[in-house]
Amino acid sequence: MPKSLVIVESPTKARTIARFLDDDCIVESSIGHIRDLPDSAKDIPKELKKEPWARLGIRLEDDFKPLYVIPSEKKEQVNKLKKLLKTVDHLYLATDEDREGESISWHLREVLQPTVPTQRLVFHEITKSAIQQALNSPRDIDLRLVNAQETRRVLDRLYGYEISPLLWRKVAPKLSAGRVQSVAVRIIVVRERRRIAFKQALYWDLSGEFEGARGGAFQAELILLDGKRLASGSDFGEETGELKEGKKDTLVLNEPAASALAGRLSQESWRVAKSEERPFTTQSPPPFITSTLQQEANRKLGLSSRDTMRLAQSLYEQGHITYMRTDSITLSDQALSAARSQITARYGKEFLHEGPRVFKSQVKNAQEAHEAIRPAGEAFRLPEELKGELNERELRLYDMIWKRTIASQMAPARGKRLVLQVEGGGAIFQATGRHIEFPGYLRAYVEGSDDPESELADQEKLLPDLARGDAVSGGKFDPREHATLPPARYSEAALIKELEKEGIGRPSTYASIIDTIQRRQYVNKRGSALVPTFTAFAVVQFMEWHFSHLVDLQFTARMEDTLDAISRGEQESLPYLKEFYYGRSDLPGLQAMLQAEIDPRTVCTIPVGKDAQSRPINVRVGKFGPYLERNEERASLPETLAPDELTLERAESLLMQALQNKDNALGTEPESGKSVYLKSGRYGPYLQLGESDDEPKMKPLPPGQAPEEVTLETALLVLALPRSLGTDPEHSEEIFVDLGRYGAYLKRGNDTRNIVDAEKLFAMTLEEAQELFRQEKAGRRFAATALRELGKAEELDATVNLMSGRYGPYVTDGKINASVPRTINPDNLTLADAVELIKKRAAKGPAPKRSRRKAAAPGKGKVRKRAGPKSKASSA
Repeated sequence: MPKSLVIVESPTKARTIARFLDDDCIVESSIGHIRDLPDSAKDIPKELKKEPWARLGIRLEDDFKPLYVIPSEKKEQVNKLKKLLKTVDHLYLATDEDREGESISWHLREVLQPTVPTQRLVFHEITKSAIQQALNSPRDIDLRLVNAQETRRVLDRLYGYEISPLLWRKVAPKLSAGRVQSVAVRIIVVRERRRIAFKQALYWDLSGEFEGARGGAFQAELILLDGKRLASGSDFGEETGELKEGKKDTLVLNEPAASALAGRLSQESWRVAKSEERPFTTQSPPPFITSTLQQEANRKLGLSSRDTMRLAQSLYEQGHITYMRTDSITLSDQALSAARSQITARYGKEFLHEGPRVFKSQVKNAQEAHEAIRPAGEAFRLPEELKGELNERELRLYDMIWKRTIASQMAPARGKRLVLQVEGGGAIFQATGRHIEFPGYLRAYVEGSDDPESELADQEKLLPDLARGDAVSGGKFDPREHATLPPARYSEAALIKELEKEGIGRPSTYASIIDTIQRRQYVNKRGSALVPTFTAFAVVQFMEWHFSHLVDLQFTARMEDTLDAISRGEQESLPYLKEFYYGRSDLPGLQAMLQAEIDPRTVCTIPVGKDAQSRPINVRVGKFGPYLERNEERASLPETLAPDELTLERAESLLMQALQNKDNALGTEPESGKSVYLKSGRYGPYLQLGESDDEPKMKPLPPGQAPEEVTLETALLVLALPRSLGTDPEHSEEIFVDLGRYGAYLKRGNDTRNIVDAEKLFAMTLEEAQELFRQEKAGRRFAATALRELGKAEELDATVNLMSGRYGPYVTDGKINASVPRTINPDNLTLADAVELIKKRAAKGPAPKRSRRKAAAPGKGKVRKRAGPKSKASSA
C-alpha cells in the first residue's frame, strides 16, 4: 500500500499527529532545525576552514550567501529521515506555520532532496479535523517566508558575530550583542538611569471620615483647598523633585500645615456639594496572542516567559491549544461557535455577547498569524476534564487560556461609577465608588495588572445614597505623608509590553531574549524586577557611543517592518542586507562602524560623582567585574548592589572601608613576616595573607564566624589551611581538611566530603575523617535518586528515568546519561524532551578522558589569586 512520510519538528508533536493518521502514514520528527550556520570552528567543513569568511558563515562578497552545515548531533536523525524517505511515495512537511517552521521545511527539502512528490501541510491546531483539512489542501513551501527568515538569520549573525568580539576586547569576555537583545538591555538601563537621576519629593494630604444623616459612613480625600488643587505625585519632576512647569499654582502641604488644617476642619460643618452616578460598560479583552499570554502568565501565574512558552508548546503538541506563536487576535468560526456554546451552557444566555465578537488584528504579516491562542477543537475541553492529563502548571496555563477565550465572547460588564464631594471650611473632599450591576465577562475572567492598587480599584465599593445639599457629619481627619516614587523597574511582563509597543523583535523571540540577557549577566532578578548590572551600563555606553542607530528603538522597529515586507514579497532581501552592512550616503553601515577607534577605559567608566575635594569617583567594569575607583584607590562592589543604590555617600563609604581594610592589619604571620588582613569582597568578608599586588593567599571566614570576633590567632589558623590529618592506611592517600567558599570539607586525592559541623574544622581527627569517607557521598552516581519514570522510549528501546545526581538533574536510558539544562524545569520535562537530550549526548560521543596531573602538596607553591574571595579592584 502507498505510504506517506510526514515530518514535524518535535517528537511529542509527531506522536500526537500519528494518533489521527492511518497506518499508511509514517510520522517522524526533525528534532528542530537540521541545518544552520556553523556554531563553532568544528562545524566548518575542512575544505573551507581557511576561508576568511568561514568563521562568520556568510560570504559577504557573494551576495551574503550563508554557509549551512548539519551539526554533528543532527546527522543521525538526517540519515534516519533519508532512509524512511526511500520507503514512501509522498513527503509532507508539516512544521509550524511561522517563518521558522517554513524555514525548517525548506531546509528539510534541500537536505533530503526528495524524488517523490513533496508538499507542505499547515494547521494551527493538532486535531483530527485540522489535520484532515490540511491533507485535503496542501501547498508549496512559501519562499517569501523562507527568505525573510534567512534575512533575519544573516542579519543577526552579522550583528552578533561582528560586534560581540569587540565587546570581549573592549569591555569583558563572554559578553554578546544582538539585534533585539542589545535594545532590550538599553531599555532596562535607560529606566535605571531615570531611577538614579530621580529626586524624591514629599507632600501631605488629608483623609476624612464622613457620615450621612441616615447613616452610611464613607472615607474621602481632600482634593481642593480655597480653590487650589492639592498636589499629587505626578505634579513633581522626577529629576528635580520640584513642581513641574504649569503646576506652580498647585498647593503643596507640609506636615505642620496638614496637621493644623486637620484640627481646623474638625470644627467645620459639611454638606454634599456633588452626588453623581455615571454608567459604565467595559468590554472583555481579546483572546491571547504570544506576547499577551507571556505577560498575563507572568503576572497571574508567576511564570517566566521561557516557562510560559515551554508549557504552551507542550499544550499545543498534546493537541490541547492552537499554535502558540501568533500575533492574531481573531478566532475562527469554529472557535466562535465552541465558545458561545460553552458560555450558554455554563453561565446562561444572558452572559452571551449579542453577536460573535470579532477582533481586528493590527498585524501586517497575516501569513504568520492565522488565529489567536485558544483551546483546540470544535468543542473546548473544560479545564477540570484535563486534571488527570496535565501537570499542575500546564493545567493552570490551560485554565487561563480557556477563561480568556470564553470571556472574549461574553457580554460586557455594566455598572455605575459613583462620585461624592463634600465641602466645608473652604475644603472639598471627594469619595469615589463603583457598583457592578451585571458582571458579564468578569464572571469568567479578570485581567491582571502590574499595579496592585489598580486591582483593588476593580473591587466593588459602595457609597451611601446622598443628594446634593444633604448635611453630613465630619469625623476624624488624618494628615498623610506621601513620597514620590522613582520609575518602576521592568518586570518580564512590562518589558515584553514595551518591546511590543515599540515594535522591537517578534513575540515568539521574547522568551529567549529575556533568558539571554539574564544568562549574560546584563540583568539580575530581584523579585519580579529586572535589575541591570554595571556591566550592562558599560555595554549600553559602548553601543550608544559607537553603534548608536543599532540600538535606536525606531531603527530597530523599522528592521522588523522590513523583515515583514520581505515575507510578503514587497521588498528584496539583498539590497537591505547591503545597506545594513555597507551603509548609504547618509547612514554608516556596520562595516564602517567596526573600524572606529574605541577607548576601552572610557566605555567601561561609569561616573558616580565627585567628593568634597572634587575627586571623581567612578565605577569601572574590569575583566573580573565592576569596582569603584578614585584616583589610585579601589574598592569592591557588593554583588547584590543595584546601580541606583550606589549613591555618592555609599561609594565614599565603600572606598573608606577598603582603605581601612588595607591600612588596618590584624598583625603579621611569624614565619613569613607578611601582614594579615580582614577584608570585605564580592562574596563577603575574607582573610588575606600578604599584599594585594603580590598574589596573596586568601581564605573565607569559617561558617558562623562574625568579622568583629576575628583575632590574629583565628586568622592564622584559617590561613594555615589546608591541614593534613595524616595518611589513610586503607587508601594510602593523605587526608586534608580545608575551607572553601561553600564551607569546610575533607579531601583525599580526588575525593571530597563536606564537613557539616564547622567546629570540626580544627578538631577533626584522622579516624573521624576515615569514617566520613566510608559514608556514601551525597550526589554520587551510585547514590543518585530517581525522581520519576518518564516512560518507555520506543526509539531507544528502553525506559527513560529522570534522576537527581551530584551535579543536578539528568535523564538516563540505563546506558547514556544526559544532564538537564538549567533552562529546562525538570517538573515540565517530557519523555520526548528526555529522548532528545539523550540523543544529543550520544551524538557527541564519549567524554574525553581528563589528564591526571600530580597534585602539588597543599600549602606549597603559589596560591592562585582566585582561590578565595577576591577584591574587584583589578585593572580593566
